[in-house]
Amino acid sequence: MRRDREAVRRDTAAPGGRFRVPAAGVVVALALLTAAAPCQGQEITDLFGRRFAVAERPRKVFAASPPLTQLLYALDPMLPAGLNFPLREREKPYLHPRLATLPVLGGWFGQGHTPNLEMILKTQPEIVLVPNFRSAYHAKARETIMNTLPAPVIGVSLATIHDYPEAIRSLGRLLGRPARAGELAAYAEKVLADMAAFSAAIPERAKVSVYYAEGVDGLSTECDASMHTELIPLAGGRNVHRCAAGHGIGNGYGMEKIAFEQVMAHDPEVILVFEKACHRTLRADPRWQRIRAVRERRVYLIPDQPFNWFDRPPSFMRLLGAKWVASRFYPEGFQVDLIRETQDFFRLFLGVELSAEQAARLLEREPAEVGKPRDAMQLL
Repeated sequence: MRRDREAVRRDTAAPGGRFRVPAAGVVVALALLTAAAPCQGQEITDLFGRRFAVAERPRKVFAASPPLTQLLYALDPMLPAGLNFPLREREKPYLHPRLATLPVLGGWFGQGHTPNLEMILKTQPEIVLVPNFRSAYHAKARETIMNTLPAPVIGVSLATIHDYPEAIRSLGRLLGRPARAGELAAYAEKVLADMAAFSAAIPERAKVSVYYAEGVDGLSTECDASMHTELIPLAGGRNVHRCAAGHGIGNGYGMEKIAFEQVMAHDPEVILVFEKACHRTLRADPRWQRIRAVRERRVYLIPDQPFNWFDRPPSFMRLLGAKWVASRFYPEGFQVDLIRETQDFFRLFLGVELSAEQAARLLEREPAEVGKPRDAMQLL
């Protein structure tokens, strides 16, 4: 029987704000906001030079792109004022139930996505976070925001995975959560330093050749300089799809179509696959058996829960994804306990406690055992 919200809160409250979902075996750590005395204010200058007085510890923030929304959630799951697109069922077991109740507000991201400005105004966010504007499309968005939204608009640079430590710390200062931000940023810095050292130790001629297969047919991919494939060099690999300077990365969207003959000519040692349907195609289609990676069973389906670990959206999950990628490139040379790494990462960034079996399922991209998280929560 469905319990009302107050009953759920009473039945599930536990020390440390943790909740258990028995059917999925997931424990969610809540970063609850303290509702005590009124916060002291701070004065900030936004992207357009406007000055605003905001709370030292804001409670409602809208982020206008999926990577920003996901980072905001990792900083504090109570902060997001809305979503950029609806949650998928596979995401829900790993996220706080509150997210499923938020309005879908859209955002400025991808190929022409725009936000629902009327809905954003109704949610009354204290701060709006946007990607740093570069393209003509974003310049138009900038004008629209300035003329419509009364809240301060803060630009955040997440152009590459290397921007994450500073972005996390900056958001922590802005949103009054510096200690939490410091933990996440320190993790990001260590991963980036460790992976850079690992990659640098591999001679260029010895780096594994990699093809990134997108689309159902596997014949869409990304240029070597694209932000969508930056985990390949970070993990010590070499992207076989090399492009002229600036080609294929100007709009940031990628998904370049190539011919099968090009893949054959590259003959990669490893193929990373985005779509599950493509993974099935590559293993079953006799034509793909001509490719070394397929013959040698080095075709890997990228983990994607709760968000993709490699790309689309290029989120903080890539900090864990870099280790997964390196373990596939160099199973003998990259010696880490991926089960433990996955458990530690989910605990830190998502407040989720995974069993070893659940972590293993994530690594093999198997769906979680989804129950009824809102009704089945119990005390630890």
